[in-house]
Amino acid sequence: MQLTLPRPAPAQPRQAQDDGFSITQYTRRQIAAIWAAAALPMAFLAWVFAPWLADHLDGPNQLPKALLLSLSAGLVWQFVLVAGLVAREQRTLRWSRVRRALWLQAPTSPRSGRRGGRAWLIVLPLVVLFGLEELVPQIGHAVNRDLGPFLQSDAGHAFLSGAWGWFAVIAVLGVFNTVLGEELLFRGLLLPRMNRAFGKRDWLANGILFAAYHLHVPWAIPGALLDTFIVAGPSKRYRSALVGIAVHSAQTFMFLGLAFSLVIA
Repeated sequence: MQLTLPRPAPAQPRQAQDDGFSITQYTRRQIAAIWAAAALPMAFLAWVFAPWLADHLDGPNQLPKALLLSLSAGLVWQFVLVAGLVAREQRTLRWSRVRRALWLQAPTSPRSGRRGGRAWLIVLPLVVLFGLEELVPQIGHAVNRDLGPFLQSDAGHAFLSGAWGWFAVIAVLGVFNTVLGEELLFRGLLLPRMNRAFGKRDWLANGILFAAYHLHVPWAIPGALLDTFIVAGPSKRYRSALVGIAVHSAQTFMFLGLAFSLVIA
């Protein structure tokens, strides 16, 4: 399937931020193309490539190993995708421009207009709400396809005991999942560029797209829909992708803590 990715040009609509910095606005077709460029490779890696790779790995737990490697590669691809699109849009990867282009800035209070400071406090209740997503019933699925339940199983304990190499793979997956991959793409790249296509409901469309992106782990889609209100909405309200990154990264810290305890056990 051939995907047409955005080719930012001076004639494209741009939306100015409070500091005068402008961001190219995407059409709905461009947004769908970027969504597909992230979601379809992840689905392919999870449901086609990982089972094939598992058949070529030695030892126990072939499928979890294959999924860790495959999905890590898919998340790294998302980072490359974001970097490439921002470089074409801004004509540079200078941090001073990338930071503003991807909303990698402290949250701005919607009341006072001040950036940082007390505005960061919004992250605390959002992390709690994000943790409560674990109570949302999931679609039935195999344990060895879900990292959390797998690591809590006897097989997961045996797999990670003393396995520093696999712990490093999990760390890479976690960092590219919630910092350099999913959140950077959905809240850093897409969300600031969806206003012209969806208006005031851009954050709602962003959250729905994010949930639908989880074709590689469809049982997580019901919980991911809640991220519309816990992650996408606040990221838009405070004009900061760092809000979404901070909230979503609570999951990464939990997994890394669990994995580390098993490695040293």
